[in-house]
Amino acid sequence: MSTHIEAKKGEIAETVLLPGDPMRAKWIAETFLETPRCYNDVRGMLGYTGTYNGKRVSVQGTGMGIPSALIYCHELINDYGVKNLIRVGSTGSCHKDIKIRDIVIAMAASSTSGINNSRFINADYSPTANFELFMKAVFYAKENNIPIKAGNVLSTDEFYEDDFNNYKIWADFGVLCVEMETAGVYTIAAKYKVKALSILTVSDSLVTKERTSADDRETSFSTMVEIALNTI
Repeated sequence: MSTHIEAKKGEIAETVLLPGDPMRAKWIAETFLETPRCYNDVRGMLGYTGTYNGKRVSVQGTGMGIPSALIYCHELINDYGVKNLIRVGSTGSCHKDIKIRDIVIAMAASSTSGINNSRFINADYSPTANFELFMKAVFYAKENNIPIKAGNVLSTDEFYEDDFNNYKIWADFGVLCVEMETAGVYTIAAKYKVKALSILTVSDSLVTKERTSADDRETSFSTMVEIALNTI
């Protein structure tokens, strides 16, 4: 076991889906996986392993924000040998034509976080998706007539910003949506030479102010999970 995950060696699959919400992890495991088994409930951050179409897969809650996600990703990679990290999370749209429940696949992640400032002094590091996982996700969506958007997303450290309209400058430079973890997941995956992809469902619009309920965000974003599971 590691500091924050109580699983024994071999109890976690090489591919792990990463929702921020631990209750979404529970929902994913019970809805999509065969014979799911809970391997972690330390701090209430639920983790499960089961099978999908005969392949072992795990799902692990990470909490909100890059610092929390990095703790779980670090331990999954270094203590349990995980090779594929697939974030399945919610996001806020920055554009009118990206609507509630649309699927966004993150090719890259800009960020307001300072996690890489100490690594790359006076320079900008660009965390990006693994090309193989990205292409598999895009191919599956296309073959199954699932509309997607793909491009740059923003991983922010603040959910409640002082300037609510701050997203507009990012939108002007092509950023599709705002969330809180992808830049960290892509960075740690690159550091340890594993694969990572972020598949997001639009839960609210920063433009129109529409939003889904907490229950919807927890248990009804099934399309992104379907895409994620079929990339493995």
